[in-house]
Amino acid sequence: MCFVWSGSIPLRCNYKKNKDMTQINAYLNFNGQCREAMTFYQQCLGGELVMQKISESPMAARMPSEMGAKILHSSLTKENIVLMASDMMGNNIVKGNSIGLCMNCSSPEEINSFFNNLSTGGKIIEPLHQSFWGATFGVLTDKFGINWMFNYSKN
Repeated sequence: MCFVWSGSIPLRCNYKKNKDMTQINAYLNFNGQCREAMTFYQQCLGGELVMQKISESPMAARMPSEMGAKILHSSLTKENIVLMASDMMGNNIVKGNSIGLCMNCSSPEEINSFFNNLSTGGKIIEPLHQSFWGATFGVLTDKFGINWMFNYSKN
């Protein structure tokens, strides 16, 4: 299990990664349509869909009550397909920032190398750090405006 970041909110990924395999996964952001979109994608692609509402998470106490029904994190998994999504960007979505890439790395050296290389000319949003869920984690926007989340977990 891993966590990823959306804005300043940690989100749980509900899939099992082969420990020796680095992956890039798409992370979609919605403004209240996450449940509808991910249900549609499951109907189209099949697979297991897991969704967590804000009200069902430790984040509920830090969020306005009207956010409770929105999706904190969802993942659709079928074999090697992993699609993740959230409602957490709210009104900050503009065309181009609604998709991020989540890089699940397979070693400390790899996460450091990828993070340092991709941050060149870009903007570090969250420096690499040890997260409360036990993984090394960081977020950046590269020089082309692409949002990247990095995660490395020894487990």
